[in-house]
Formats: sequence, C-alpha cells, structure tokens
Amino acid sequence: MHRLRGGTGAAPVSPRYPPVEPYEAGMLAVGDGHSLYWEVCGNPDGKPAVVLHGGPGSGCSPGMRQFFDPARYRIVLFDQRNSGRSVPLSTSPHVDLSTNTTPHLVADVERLREHLGADRWLVWGGSWGVTLAFAYAQAHPHRVTELVLGAITNGARRETDWITRDMGRVFPREWERFRDGVPPADRNGDLSAAYSRLLHDPDPAVRAKAAQDWCDWEDVHVSLAPDAEPYLSVADPGFQLGLTRIVTHYWAHGCFLPDGQLLHEAGRLAGIPGVMVHGRFDVSSPLDTAWAMHRAWPDSELVVIGAAGHFGGSMGEALVAATDRFADCR
Repeated sequence: MHRLRGGTGAAPVSPRYPPVEPYEAGMLAVGDGHSLYWEVCGNPDGKPAVVLHGGPGSGCSPGMRQFFDPARYRIVLFDQRNSGRSVPLSTSPHVDLSTNTTPHLVADVERLREHLGADRWLVWGGSWGVTLAFAYAQAHPHRVTELVLGAITNGARRETDWITRDMGRVFPREWERFRDGVPPADRNGDLSAAYSRLLHDPDPAVRAKAAQDWCDWEDVHVSLAPDAEPYLSVADPGFQLGLTRIVTHYWAHGCFLPDGQLLHEAGRLAGIPGVMVHGRFDVSSPLDTAWAMHRAWPDSELVVIGAAGHFGGSMGEALVAATDRFADCR
C-alpha cells in the first residue's frame, strides 16, 4: 500500500508519547575491544522493540523512546560501535574503525537480543538505521516481528554518489565549497574517502575544519522544506568529529555491503510486515529508494509525507501510528 500525506511545513503538535526513563541499562562487550551502551524502558512485559539510530554514528537520543507506547512496549535503545556512550569513541585521536562495519553491527544487534532474552522484536530504524534494519532483518528474518522505518536508505553506492557529488547540480555553490574542502588532487575522486583522511589527520585544526565542512554540506542537502533548520552545522565540535569520522568510514567503503544487496535480497523480508515513512522534500535520500524497496518488499506499506524532508513534518505522527498498530501483535 502506498499513501501520500499532505500538510504544511510547520511542525505539528508532537504525536509522541511523554518522556520515559530507562529502568535498566548496561554495557555489553561485543568483542574487538568494543562495549556498547544499552538501555531498556517501558513495560518489562511488553512487546520487545529495538531502535537503530542513524548517522551512522549519531548515537541514540531520549526522544527516540517516545515513538512507542511505554505501557505496551519493552523499548530497547543502544549506541552503535564508537558512538554515543559506547566505547571506544570515534573522537579518540587513535581510534581504529576497522572493526566497525555493517556485518559487525548486524552481529551486535543479534548479540544484544540474546543478552536481553528477547525471542523476537520489532525493529525501528531511521535514516542509516533503515539500512542497518534491512541488513539485520535479511540476515535474521525469524527474529523480526515487524519493521517501522523512517527516511528510507539502503546503502547503495548511488546514494553516496548522489549526496557527495550529483547533488552539486541542485546546490552548485554550496557543493563547490564542500568539494574544495579537500586537497585539489582529491577533488575528482571519492570525496568520502578524502574527507575521512582529513578527519584522521594528526593536526586537530585540520580535523575540526573537515568535520565542520562536512556538517555544513549535510545541513544544506538534508531537506528542501522551507522550514528546515540547521542541525549538524551548529552541533558541538566533538559530536561533529565523531559522527563525520564514522559516516565517511562507511561511505568510503560502500557501507560494507555488496552494492545493491539490500534491494536485490528484499524478498528475504517476505512475511515481515512493515511501514516505511518518507518525506517528499527529502532531497538527501530521494524517494525512488523507498519506492524501489516498497515494490520489492511484498509486505510493506509506504507512507509519503508531502511536506517533510529527511525528517520533520508529520513523519513522527506516521511512525507513532505504525508502532501503535503493531503494539498488540505478537
């Protein structure tokens, strides 16, 4: 089913549930020197659900708990490798990201499920978290009850090329500034890889400038909505560095997935019901990715929000409606 929602660019009254605090939290050692922060809130006897945050590398935020009815869900959040409250952090001067890949993260989700004793769970993902959700569900379809996904991505190389190069046709002046942030010899090559090298430069000033330049470009392309506000470009410099190091690490390596794998193997999602919510004004992740996944995944519903970008508008309302619908399904 495909539905289109209209509306204005103005933010609606929040449809989310009231804030809730974790009743349990801890650190889970997953090997390779990594320990992941996790927390659980809501109803200990409720339907299990796990939240996969975006970025990659943004970490979870308290607001993500509010997409679920805490009376009916056992809500699990965790920070992916090198991000948020997990250790080691990507901001460390000598961080090694070689054991931070999509297969590692998929294994981490499954290890966390086993650690918490959940037989099956709903998987909620946003942006990069959607790509990770698809990868996890295709690897472990019998552990997923439903998928609820916002801002649809699937890790294909064309998505990275679109953001780092092709969107220069939409924002030529801003893209030239972004391109010129790397040395001249790198400007016709893989800009993600070039920025990744700068973000690991021994000089902290070089690292900080590269993080700022990347975040400035992210805020330009994330939405065409008229009420879009800056987010990453005005973020704490430490957060900027940690996030951009992980993003460029993933993008420079094709998200550690065979190109097109998640679309080609979408048939593995058969029998898993799900809702995908996507903004019409999301120029960062054009709607064709969501449409292709919807066509290839027989049990999906696609909800297009007519006045939203990568997030915003009434996307929150649609995501909450989806978790409400699935709350009593076991």
